[in-house]
Amino acid sequence: MTFSPPALPPPLPAKRAERAFVIEATQLSKVYGTQRALNEVTLNVPPGTIGLLGPNGAGKSTFIKCLLNLETPTSGVAKVLGCDIRTSNRESREKVGYSPEQDSHIPGMVGCEYVTYCGQLSGLSFKEARQRAHEILDLVGMGQERYRGIDTYSTGMKQRVKLAQALVHDPEILFLDEPTNGLDPAGREYFLRLIGSLYKELGTSVVISSHLLNDIERICDRVIIIARGRLLEHDSMENFKNRHRRVVEFAPSADAERLAAALTQSGHKFERRSNGRFRIESPSDSVEWLLELMRAHRLPPGEIVANPNALHELFLRSLAAADGNDA
Repeated sequence: MTFSPPALPPPLPAKRAERAFVIEATQLSKVYGTQRALNEVTLNVPPGTIGLLGPNGAGKSTFIKCLLNLETPTSGVAKVLGCDIRTSNRESREKVGYSPEQDSHIPGMVGCEYVTYCGQLSGLSFKEARQRAHEILDLVGMGQERYRGIDTYSTGMKQRVKLAQALVHDPEILFLDEPTNGLDPAGREYFLRLIGSLYKELGTSVVISSHLLNDIERICDRVIIIARGRLLEHDSMENFKNRHRRVVEFAPSADAERLAAALTQSGHKFERRSNGRFRIESPSDSVEWLLELMRAHRLPPGEIVANPNALHELFLRSLAAADGNDA
């Protein structure tokens, strides 16, 4: 079964500015008492679909809140869409959408009223906001539930209305904090396809804070990794995968010991994993050398996986390096 979101509504009549970067930060820090939640984060982020990765408590939400000026940075400077977060915060917020991890609705309001009200807060007239609210609620997959009180919604429905209020004013950049939490598999699939289409079809950059690596790898073209408040990695997804290209995972169908002996004899470095697979450093981007080795030693066939779990491996190595630096 496939899940295709309906066609995206046309953007509001405002021309997107051509920007080299949607986020610029220099030594951005946030300290709570003795806890340094952000530690001199410096980066420039071009437009696109950006994954913000890190374990729980890494500083991801703090980073987003500082960029939105929901938290005041202790030190450092930052710009969102070219606007300084301290001196031009109102200007930048008009072009920003935000879906927080925690529920943020107004008690007692029904879904369509709430999204309409959020559109008005973002500068739309009531007529524009109401029309846009219904278009966006259709987009996020809400039917007649939009006429119910948000207090009665399931977790998944609250996620949909949070995304709708973040999109209603056609932002230039969208910050989503754990957007797929609480969604069933069909809803999660729908959301991922929708989020992944926003930059391609509307030019809306998206920053997705998550700890779900598969979601990030699937829809993002750029990744930021934060742990212990520090920036560990920032690069395009393509570059991440290219760094990891020369790794092969092999699942032998039999004779694992003979394979290990052949790899050792030929001088290839490898690791035997608990699932029975071999993780092998490849001398080239091709796996032809491994096929030749198997033929030469008359080894039985097996499953070859080139470039396995590139983002997962990078994430774990980054966290290990961070722990080592703190030791």
